[in-house]
Amino acid sequence: MKNNMLTAPLLIELLVEELPPKALSKLGQSFTQTMREQLLALELIEASCAYESFATPRRLAVLFQSVSAQAPEREVKQKLMPVKVGLDQAGQATPALEKKLAALGFANLSVADLDVVLEGATEHLWLTRMQPGVSLQSGAQKALNEAIAKLPIPKVMSYQLHENCDLPGWSSVNFVRPVHALLAMHGQEVLDLTALGLKAGNATKGHRFEAQKADIVVSNAASYEEVLMKEGAVMASYAKRRQRIEELLNAAAKSLGPAFNVAHDEALLDEVCALVEMPNVLICQFEEEFLQVPQECLILTMKANQKYFPLVDDQGALVNRFLVVSNISPKDTSAVVGGNERVVRPRLSDAKFFFDQDRKMSLKTRAVGLSKVVYHQQLGTQAERTQRVQRIAAGIAQELLVLGKLRVEEAAWIDEAAQIAKVDLLTDMVGEFPELQGVMGQYYALHDGYAKDVAWAVEDHYKPKFAGDTLPRGMTGVVLALADKLETLVGLFAIGQMPTGDKDPYALRRHAIGVLRLLREKNLGLSVTRLLTLGAAAFDAQAEVIKKSWDEITHALLEFMYDRLSINLRDQDYTSSQIESVLSMRPDVLDDVDLRLKAVRDFVLLPQALSLASANKRIGNILKKVEDLSVGVNIDEALLVEEAEKGLYQTMKEVLPKSTMSFEAKDYAQSLKTLADLKEAVDLFFEKVMVNAPEENLRLNRLSLLSRLHGAMNQVADLSRLA
Repeated sequence: MKNNMLTAPLLIELLVEELPPKALSKLGQSFTQTMREQLLALELIEASCAYESFATPRRLAVLFQSVSAQAPEREVKQKLMPVKVGLDQAGQATPALEKKLAALGFANLSVADLDVVLEGATEHLWLTRMQPGVSLQSGAQKALNEAIAKLPIPKVMSYQLHENCDLPGWSSVNFVRPVHALLAMHGQEVLDLTALGLKAGNATKGHRFEAQKADIVVSNAASYEEVLMKEGAVMASYAKRRQRIEELLNAAAKSLGPAFNVAHDEALLDEVCALVEMPNVLICQFEEEFLQVPQECLILTMKANQKYFPLVDDQGALVNRFLVVSNISPKDTSAVVGGNERVVRPRLSDAKFFFDQDRKMSLKTRAVGLSKVVYHQQLGTQAERTQRVQRIAAGIAQELLVLGKLRVEEAAWIDEAAQIAKVDLLTDMVGEFPELQGVMGQYYALHDGYAKDVAWAVEDHYKPKFAGDTLPRGMTGVVLALADKLETLVGLFAIGQMPTGDKDPYALRRHAIGVLRLLREKNLGLSVTRLLTLGAAAFDAQAEVIKKSWDEITHALLEFMYDRLSINLRDQDYTSSQIESVLSMRPDVLDDVDLRLKAVRDFVLLPQALSLASANKRIGNILKKVEDLSVGVNIDEALLVEEAEKGLYQTMKEVLPKSTMSFEAKDYAQSLKTLADLKEAVDLFFEKVMVNAPEENLRLNRLSLLSRLHGAMNQVADLSRLA
């Protein structure tokens, strides 16, 4: 865009009451991005225009460094009408054309100034004119309106405008929070913009308590951030404020000694950044006696309830110090520190009380209470669910014992862990902090004298909880995690509660990915189909609520899991065709899916790969059309009459055993690489030999030759998918 118009920084700010902290980052990003998109579309800024987004608890703002006062004029072409309608036989304008031009404001335009364009078989008259660019005044108003309309507001509130509002037609507003002022400046000029019942000015407010003056006047758009910092005690940039908080936290921790570290939490850091305009970090402490409570409880209550940052030592153990990010910086911090220490003490006392009370009753004794907790209206109670998980876990354990991947004592531990895995849901601690389910079960299991593997499994059977989460520590936890996730998937699919679109209320996609990760990363050698069969067998008592056949249910679930696996693999640098070539064969054991994919990725780099993939696809299409049941893989050498088919057969005798040997050794890359030696013989065969020979015996023999070749080529993956 070439534009010599006057340019200057553009600043837009909405001054509001405290915004929802968990939404602030997205609100700031959306406001800035929509403004930028609109100004770009109107050609008021270049794509390279530098900009900065600002978001604090009390404001959303954006500053563009170089914005034109007027967008450049641009050429606009407009179709008018067919030539035969617009011009008479003498080539002069008809009344219809004169009327059209007059309506467009070009009554005095000559016919010679119009263009004639042939479209298909018809000639049309076109008008080419220069259209003035939009002014910043109207362009910025449009951009602001769009930016406000597209804000991802979590919940709208309605409020009455101030009685001094003099914009006609405005009495109340619907917005995320009440807006108190609109600031809009282009360089040193105030733009005449309006929004949410307010007129733009050049004044804003600083920090509620730390600002030097009540009203902060911005004399130049470019000085906004500096003036707010100097006179208003506000760090307007969300990103800079977040970075500053992180620096202050680390510095405060290290001031206590090199062994002290901040228990960082990105979500908490975002939330705290959205709660303060000028951060100040203070060091507080609590009584050491609370460290007897599991640190997960203390950390959670400090983070979730108080927005504090706990401190840990070099081994990750909690210490009795924590950090507070304050929005004020008093000379004497003792009152603030003391206040926060008093506030956290009851929270920690509650956690200690819950922990002490919970340990007075063993998990085994509590387990009877699961029969009173509804899991799902159609699938019964948590006690019934526990029984199903036990059955599935026992079946998986038996499979692994046969495969030699599980010890006998581990099978007993699995059953013990399955019995108590859900019991901590009945405890006071988990009732107060549901996020600690499993974690507290582990502590209580150890307190009750269960083996370490059993206690670990109680916590780990929820894993993986999210992308990138760790997997269970031992085989006991692995089997229980598999059983728990399979019970959820099979049961909910059986009653028709499958995910739809972006709705997945039971997190079945996450459960499926968990099963897939466990199978792939733990190399269990288990059949997916067999696992689903074990899952289905556990639901015999729920037969009356299951309307479909188990064949339909398991087939739908199997397709669902392969679909999740396909999506998951796309994030691992494989192409869609490579993934499809492996998964279209529906591998029942998933341990070697990654090995197959790596082999396919290497294979496609070979110069012979495309030709072989195309040939494989051609063979598959030929064989699909064959209805003769006598076609197999047995080849009669006496019926090989053409030199090209004899050559292919001899090459196959040399190449296929080598490829199969590598395949059986799970050296899939070498297996596919060996197939590259088939290229010339396959190409020559299709060039010289007619497969559908008129003689039935020759035709069937050639089809058998291709059938054997097709099967051997597709052991690792369906190569036709790469064509």
